[in-house]
Amino acid sequence: MLDNQDRQLLTTIQLGLPVCPRPYAQIGQRCAMSEDEVIMRLTRLQQQGIIKRLGIIVKHHSLGYRANAMIVWDIPDELIETIGTQISRFSFVTLCYQRPRQTEWPYNLYCMIHGKDRAVVRQQLEQLNQACGLMAYAQDVLFSRRCFKQRGALYPSQPAPVNSHG
Repeated sequence: MLDNQDRQLLTTIQLGLPVCPRPYAQIGQRCAMSEDEVIMRLTRLQQQGIIKRLGIIVKHHSLGYRANAMIVWDIPDELIETIGTQISRFSFVTLCYQRPRQTEWPYNLYCMIHGKDRAVVRQQLEQLNQACGLMAYAQDVLFSRRCFKQRGALYPSQPAPVNSHG
């Protein structure tokens, strides 16, 4: 159950953490909480599943990364964990995850590479293919055509109304 301090904390963090040496202390000042209490509450909210994850959003385009590609493979299910772990070790891979195959979309392993240009991304993909033995599997490279607004989760400021019939 969320109390008013939890709601205030969620409202404060949904626009992002401050870029400073001690962001939780600064959030605590805004919410009249200690740094330790902010950390404790965020940990509890994560454990309860109210917050799924805390992370950063990097605006790659602003940093000069113009060739952003999602690479997809059709990997045997029994190899997903092993190959996914191998792919994730490369510094140029920003995320790697599994999704279920769809009728018209046979791919089940996805990874994202952000590069300064397409040639660099293709070289990095070739490095992945060689090092992880991925040439035998169907794959596709999906380069971004436009930049979408990136933002974190929004949390309702008020509790959802209870619908009682009876």
